[in-house]
Amino acid sequence: MNIANKNYPKISIITPTYNQGAFIEKTINSVLSQNYPNLEFIIIDGGSTDNTVETIKKYEKHLTYWVSESDRGQSHAINKGMALATGDYLTWLNSDDWYLPGALLEIDNTFKEHPEASIVVGTGENVDINGHVTHIFSPDLVIDRATLLNWFSGTWFLQPASVFRRSMWEKCGPLSEDEHLVFDLELWLRAADRGFIFQVIEKTLAQALIHADAKTTAMSWKTYVEGAVLVERFGGKGEIKHQAERLLNEVENITKRLRWYEENYNKILSHPLVRLVRPLAKRFAKDENQYWHNSIPLWVRGK
Repeated sequence: MNIANKNYPKISIITPTYNQGAFIEKTINSVLSQNYPNLEFIIIDGGSTDNTVETIKKYEKHLTYWVSESDRGQSHAINKGMALATGDYLTWLNSDDWYLPGALLEIDNTFKEHPEASIVVGTGENVDINGHVTHIFSPDLVIDRATLLNWFSGTWFLQPASVFRRSMWEKCGPLSEDEHLVFDLELWLRAADRGFIFQVIEKTLAQALIHADAKTTAMSWKTYVEGAVLVERFGGKGEIKHQAERLLNEVENITKRLRWYEENYNKILSHPLVRLVRPLAKRFAKDENQYWHNSIPLWVRGK
């Protein structure tokens, strides 16, 4: 180890990725620009067919290891990376998430100030494709088994804003490959069950991009279902019933809106203002290859 690095425990970051060529460069740059003196950066690609591999090769001299080959999904990719990792602190950073400046140094300082802690958790933000913050996840000041079992009642935190000690992973890993959307929560619950301590810091460490292809966006309803089953498996009570009722209410509200739309569709089309504007609007909406076409209201597109 370089003498200058002796005061900085090694942080291993695993980035699992598959066809995230539009976003992964920002992820990579957010890690490398941390300028953390003792970094191990591993990228596990699942055999991407877009420009992901081309982007990885652009930075390969700064990477500890990378591979592009078929895998069994995100949790398997992370486990593959963790099996190679040699760091004192470990984490994963998805290829559409990124760190904010100074995040890794802040994490290292927190571990040094709190030697009893095994998991450090900071604030995370969701951002949209234009970079606007859409939601801030400020974790509870105390994270324990009780708060984790209340995860879907609003006590959750963003995984990219967390790092853990190797000792926790050795006792609680690897990630379950049976869970596809809530494997991070399962890891936290295992850690809490085994007495590992979470330390919260009131600093924003990372951002997660919300976009149409993001797994948690495309399958948000399934996240709640998987999460409810997981919470009850760890001893939580009533979560499946709670989430079932919530999802049924959402379906009912959507059904009511569709019914109103169907009942009033002809009235909308016959309104004088709509009849005046519709021919002009259709001229701009006629190209089905334009990315915004699907967002054009039906009253404009017509049959």
